Amino acid sequence: MKMKSGSGGAGDGFARILANTGWLLGGKGVGAVLSLAYLAIVTRTLGVADFGRFALVLSAANVIKTLVSFDSWQIVVRYGQPHLAAGNGDALNRVLRFCILIDLASALAGGVVAGAIIILFGHLMDLSAQMGWQAWLFCMMMMITIRSSPTGILRLFDRFDSAAFAETMIPVGRMIGAGVALALMPGITGFLIAWAAAELLCAAAYWILALREGGERIGRWRAGRALDARHENPGIVGFLTATNLQTTLSSVGQQVAVLIVGLFVGPTGAGLYRLANQLANSLTKISSLLSRSIFVELTRTHSSHGADALRTLFRRTNRLALIAGAVIIALILTIGHPLLGLIAGKAFLPAYPLLLLLGVAACIDLVGVSYRPLLMATDRASLSLRITFIATALLLGLQAALLPIYGTIGAAAANIVAASAGFLMMGLASRRAVEVHAAAEQMREGGG
Repeated sequence: MKMKSGSGGAGDGFARILANTGWLLGGKGVGAVLSLAYLAIVTRTLGVADFGRFALVLSAANVIKTLVSFDSWQIVVRYGQPHLAAGNGDALNRVLRFCILIDLASALAGGVVAGAIIILFGHLMDLSAQMGWQAWLFCMMMMITIRSSPTGILRLFDRFDSAAFAETMIPVGRMIGAGVALALMPGITGFLIAWAAAELLCAAAYWILALREGGERIGRWRAGRALDARHENPGIVGFLTATNLQTTLSSVGQQVAVLIVGLFVGPTGAGLYRLANQLANSLTKISSLLSRSIFVELTRTHSSHGADALRTLFRRTNRLALIAGAVIIALILTIGHPLLGLIAGKAFLPAYPLLLLLGVAACIDLVGVSYRPLLMATDRASLSLRITFIATALLLGLQAALLPIYGTIGAAAANIVAASAGFLMMGLASRRAVEVHAAAEQMREGGG
């Protein structure tokens, strides 16, 4: 039975969003401080050109991971919630094992794609044969450390604190690894090994914490076949496909941009763009953190409360995102330039205009952070996918058109245009979804 009180359900959900985002921010806060330190070590050790090559390898690995991996944590939350409420741990376990199979298949596909990209386009990215092998091995490490399934378990049980702790293993591992690499192997190879070790450490932490938290509640590991989850959870394959394509489209534009810049203006331009993009994303990290918390609560509110609660929660998260976006833009304007010089040195100061443009684009995404989770929670994943496809196509098309004319500034400006278009389309679709949900509830109550 659905609750009809809007304020109670929305208030509890909003409180959990703030609490869960607080845990994630705590972990990311540690990561942000450490990232400034290890980024300073890498940029000052490698210099602009070698940092550009290092950035191209990282971007290629992230592009491949984004292309082949699935956001299986959303599957665990979306389809595990009913089984958890019903006390059916075995059914939940089959959903989890189904997601693990998807992650393993993604890793194998990623290895093939990585090899093909390095063989066909490695020379365009100024990668030697030896660096090509190192890039492939790094990509494989990224593939086998996909940790979406244990992430879903922790978020299903509202253990965002444990997830935050596991996530801090990446910056901690990179910081330690960067120090070791600086002392023993101060080159691209040494830093790639450090970054790979950090990914492995993070994945191990996620699995240990997820299995400890799940315990008996996630059922028996030999209870039925993992593929039975397809029949027990109608719509799971369609939801899985839509979430994968949407994540791919929304992320690939950012990573491909670095590769496109590298092809047009070389490793130096790619390094400046990558640095500006990384700093902008660090300042707007709250966007992705809010999105994860919001999806869990909107899914719970949609299934357990009425339209009033969904509308109220949606409105409150929009106001929170608007305030956060305004604060972050102010930070970029006031401390962006000195922060850039402090972290990377004077050689990287030409990246400040890129930082400003990419930061504004990221803040636009932040202001609309609740739109996509709402569409996903209200079973409109396909609509969200179509909008994301249009925005990504616009981004890549504008980058291809503006890069030859305006260089990296044109590529960064394309992000603002694409982010604005996506914001408007997602906003209209989300408000329409809330109205349709409210109208459907009124019809049910009238018919009853």
